[in-house]
Amino acid sequence: MILEDAIRSRRAIKNFDPAFTLSRAQKDELLQLALFAPSAFNLQHVRLVEVSDPALRQQLREVSWGQAQVTEASMLVVVCAQLDSWEHNASRVWAEAPAEVQAFMTGAIDAYYRDKPQVQRDEIMRSCGLMAQTLMLAARGQGLDSCPMDGFDFDAVAKLINLPANHVIALMVAVGQKTAEAHPRIGKLPLDEVVIRDRF
Repeated sequence: MILEDAIRSRRAIKNFDPAFTLSRAQKDELLQLALFAPSAFNLQHVRLVEVSDPALRQQLREVSWGQAQVTEASMLVVVCAQLDSWEHNASRVWAEAPAEVQAFMTGAIDAYYRDKPQVQRDEIMRSCGLMAQTLMLAARGQGLDSCPMDGFDFDAVAKLINLPANHVIALMVAVGQKTAEAHPRIGKLPLDEVVIRDRF
């Protein structure tokens, strides 16, 4: 699919065909494409929990207001991220750079994040959003549909997936084949209202 068409036709789909399945290889291809999303300082904070176990999916549905897409979509991904990636992975992700670049980047990363919990959280949320959108566009490009979700009990989901204490959940993404068309787009504000030229 042409990229512009994928962007224009991507919609939040709620009704998925539970009989439609994606193979492990197909899921992995989508996840690999999602990993091309940018992340702050190349820290790659984001962790994608791809939930395949039907029993776990049912438990997740129960703490997600009973939303059908949690169990009926072919793939469900919990998009979360490691809060302290800046502290543990900076030298890893810059190890292939020249020594002077490594030294500069690890120092800059430390200065940017240390003792700044709000910055740490803000950065991983941005990275999660970028990766979730990349996953949804990758899915649409392959003729699939998706739904970004934050309508769930975050603490309950964290417990169900054994989320480590140094991680936070941003959202979930359901991917599959729709069984009904999305409702018509409504309420889109005009370009001149939402795009500001230079300054407010």
